[in-house]
Amino acid sequence: MLPDSRRRQRILRLATPIIAAMLTQSLINLVDAALVGSLGEVALAGVGVGGYAMFLITAVVFGLSSGVQAQTARRHGEEAWHLRALPLNAGLAIALLVSLPLTLLCLWQAPRLLGLLNPAAEVTGVAVEYFRWRVLSLGAVAMIFCFRGYWNGIQQSDYYLRIMLVMHVVNVVASVALIFGYLGLPAMGAAGAGAGTTLSLFAGLGLWALLSYRRAVPSGFLDGLPRRPALWTTLRLATPHSFQQLWFAAGYAVLFWILGRIDTASVAVGHVLVNLSLLLILPGVGLGMAAMSLVGQALGRQAHGDAHRWGWDVVRLAWLCLATLALPMALFPDAILAVFLHHPDLITFARQPLQLTALMIVIDAAALVLGQALLGAGANRTVMTTTLTLQWLVFLPLAWWVGVVLEQGLLGIWWVQLGYRGLNSLCFAMIWQRRQWWRLQL
Repeated sequence: MLPDSRRRQRILRLATPIIAAMLTQSLINLVDAALVGSLGEVALAGVGVGGYAMFLITAVVFGLSSGVQAQTARRHGEEAWHLRALPLNAGLAIALLVSLPLTLLCLWQAPRLLGLLNPAAEVTGVAVEYFRWRVLSLGAVAMIFCFRGYWNGIQQSDYYLRIMLVMHVVNVVASVALIFGYLGLPAMGAAGAGAGTTLSLFAGLGLWALLSYRRAVPSGFLDGLPRRPALWTTLRLATPHSFQQLWFAAGYAVLFWILGRIDTASVAVGHVLVNLSLLLILPGVGLGMAAMSLVGQALGRQAHGDAHRWGWDVVRLAWLCLATLALPMALFPDAILAVFLHHPDLITFARQPLQLTALMIVIDAAALVLGQALLGAGANRTVMTTTLTLQWLVFLPLAWWVGVVLEQGLLGIWWVQLGYRGLNSLCFAMIWQRRQWWRLQL
């Protein structure tokens, strides 16, 4: 049963801009790949490897968004208007302290890091150039996470979408000019795509800072140096989520290593299925971020029952949304696979795993939403422990055993993954129902 129209409208009003912004954000690496594609397969592979390396490094600061958002939503619910931006101040300070030395380390060690991800010297050379330009934006990315968390926390998520759209325009224009040497600029090739993306991120950071300076000063934005309690709370909330994101991404690297032990077709099909699922679950993630704010604000009002209800209301909407997106994959798998795979044998091979992927997306709704809702309550360690335990101690060992040892291949691994997703959602539902999270203080 769906939530009543008033609550449904509130959820969608908050979640829709977040979903749209996340969908556009996921296009950044795709835009770089599309622009570089005309330079050949070495350049394209280099941008792909460099983009994945940037994804891994970004995971270190990813938790700042949820750490700031959870605290901001709680202060908003408490109607402590003048304190709402103090977590933002703390997050920005942490972002600078972490990202600056990490950026220098990555610039220095880029050849070694990229060499671990890809042994081909030609590809690594391109990847290093691209990655070095991209990693210059790490500080901007970290601070953007903080600003996003603040504005989502006070339920003004439309700014996220507007700024992302401007960033995309800057990215395309700057990248095209720098890749091919237009407007009197040097033709940098694949490295130009990285430089253009970095310019777009700094442009986005400037817009976030200007918006916050104009509208968030009464809430305490830049009101002196961050205080130790705010720094500690933000760090305590951000660290588990960043750790979780880093190891979650590493888990996919292990999955593809396992698929590589089977055959090349399994790796190719696995990449298509994983990328499709990561794209299609974004509405669920966006709804989960809305749940994070709604739960945090309800807890700030001491409305514990309402906080619990918001979690399940958002899950119901996520089930409907993800089921709608998954239905074409289940009913017309060949038509969807033909967009990515051009050999009939590969399409036949991928048909049933794609249908399982469609079912996984729907089953995953509870974990996607309730995991984010628990972050809004401050249960970051619980979310990290549950997610990583099930991924590293259950799914990946079983995937190896079923797929490689028992020789069930890609299809066997996807059946294991279906069971893992179901267990993951069941665990988060049980944690949510126990309601111990509402005792946590932020």
